[in-house]
Amino acid sequence: MDLTQGTQEEKNSRAKKMMLWFGIVSLIMSFAGWTSAFVVSSSRPDWLKDFQLPSAFIVSTVVIIISSATFILAKRALKSGNNKGTMLWLFATLILGFIFIFNQFSGFQQIIDLGYNFTGPTSNVTMSYIYLIALVHILHVVVGLICLLVVIYNHFKQKYNATNMLGFELAATFWHFIDILWVYLFLFLYFVR
Repeated sequence: MDLTQGTQEEKNSRAKKMMLWFGIVSLIMSFAGWTSAFVVSSSRPDWLKDFQLPSAFIVSTVVIIISSATFILAKRALKSGNNKGTMLWLFATLILGFIFIFNQFSGFQQIIDLGYNFTGPTSNVTMSYIYLIALVHILHVVVGLICLLVVIYNHFKQKYNATNMLGFELAATFWHFIDILWVYLFLFLYFVR
């Protein structure tokens, strides 16, 4: 398909989607670098081989998977013209995003309670990687929450409908990406020692 064809609105839509995908690919490359460094560093003599991920990370994984489902339900409600249902599912997604972040910080507290801080004399390279990977992901969830707030505001202003949902779809794509990314990171940290 020729990207120069179509109306200005279609070109604008394609450009915005392409920019989002460029961003997603760059994030994939960044996290691939950090997880690769994690694997390379695992040969260090001070590497913890028997660590357990905090139980709060398991809870947050379930929460973020559910949040993807609520975003899908919001999109279905929007497509069917159910504005009230759309708003309900968008708020559910927002609340689940905050619960995810709360559980991530609870997980950090569980790591601290085990005696490992991010830096300093009580730090460990293994746990520092876990902190780094989780914190950078949390920053992207915060970006997702900001996008979600914009979508909620725009939906409240009735800017979306079944035929005009570009901003909604862009936010949903990013949200599903950060959800899938966390599931990958959780499984990676759980199984790779």
